[in-house]
Amino acid sequence: MEQPAWQYGSGVPEPSVAVAAARTLVIDLEGALLRSELLMEALFSRPGLMLARFGAGGRPGMAALTDILARAEIDYAHLPYDSDVLNRALAARARGEKIYLVASRFAHHAAGIAAHLGFDGVVTPADLAAGDTLPFDRAAIERIEDRGSRSASLKIWAKALRVYQYAKNTLVFVPAITAHQMNLATLGSALLAFLAFSACASGAYLVNDLLDLAADRQHPTKRHRALAAGDLPISSALLAIPALWLFAVAASLCISPVFLGVLGAYLATTIAYSLVLKRKMLVDVVTLAGLYTLRIIAGAVGVGVVLSEWLLIFSLFVFTSLALIKRFSELSMRESAGLADPSNRDYRITDLHVIAAMAAASAMNAVTVFSLYVSSSAVTPLYSRSWMLWLLNPLLLYWFGRA
Repeated sequence: MEQPAWQYGSGVPEPSVAVAAARTLVIDLEGALLRSELLMEALFSRPGLMLARFGAGGRPGMAALTDILARAEIDYAHLPYDSDVLNRALAARARGEKIYLVASRFAHHAAGIAAHLGFDGVVTPADLAAGDTLPFDRAAIERIEDRGSRSASLKIWAKALRVYQYAKNTLVFVPAITAHQMNLATLGSALLAFLAFSACASGAYLVNDLLDLAADRQHPTKRHRALAAGDLPISSALLAIPALWLFAVAASLCISPVFLGVLGAYLATTIAYSLVLKRKMLVDVVTLAGLYTLRIIAGAVGVGVVLSEWLLIFSLFVFTSLALIKRFSELSMRESAGLADPSNRDYRITDLHVIAAMAAASAMNAVTVFSLYVSSSAVTPLYSRSWMLWLLNPLLLYWFGRA
């Protein structure tokens, strides 16, 4: 019996290979391959520049904004792609199949993504519906379609809102505790202040992550943040931000207008930090220390107690040390990973030793201030056995030394 010609090396491809080569994989860009929205990705690629161009364009309206966003510079290499869909595409490419993306808008960006991933091109939904203008056989396609809107789980929301960071906001309880004003009314006001700061801070964290999308995706650990990884839609974050801040305002008004003013100062400083201040050497450290101290000031305002200057000075040194340790940890991680100096911070890896020395000095200053407080006359009316406070000194020295 005569064997098929391809078994004798005649150059005719095997039937399975020929069939595979004739097939085409068609993937919906938004909703299937991309775990994000192109419109939002274009807007937050460089939000300041995009809004500046929109303001200077002279053509108001969504059409002008869409035209500007269509020309935005997006880092296609670090977009949040769906790993399962991408693996299917790579497997299809290995079989010799052609791969096309389906995109109904932002054709320039869709073509850029296709070129970056090594796909064959882009078609529109209208092209698929018509069929006569397709660059492939419509009868031999496999399509990965839009999976519909992704709803973020509570775990993802908790991660995006930085619920684990709410421990910082317990600082609003410190003035009531140190002033020995622990009663039901005081604790109720402090709890309301805690909720207001938590909601305000969560909204600020979302704003910060939106502004840092590009930088976070190139960071070895921050790329796993909910917005950077595409686990939380950008549009959902944009809706959550005003809702969180409205709740914070309502809770603040239940305490006092002065407390709302302090919370407003905290939010304004936080936004300024996200936009500008965090890129200034040491200014970022002082700002972070100030934000921590503002929580203590807000706690004093919220419960109506006089803030001790000892507590204020001690807090400034403690939080300056912690902020410096945070910068040291980030630079040390980059040094260990063999990464270059951070592009979104005004620090260099060679600054590590100076930052470590400053962190240690700030910590020791905090211990000195605490020692002076314990030996002062301000302690006697508050504690019957004030000498026992000296036992905290070695604990503080150990804790700061470990940090």
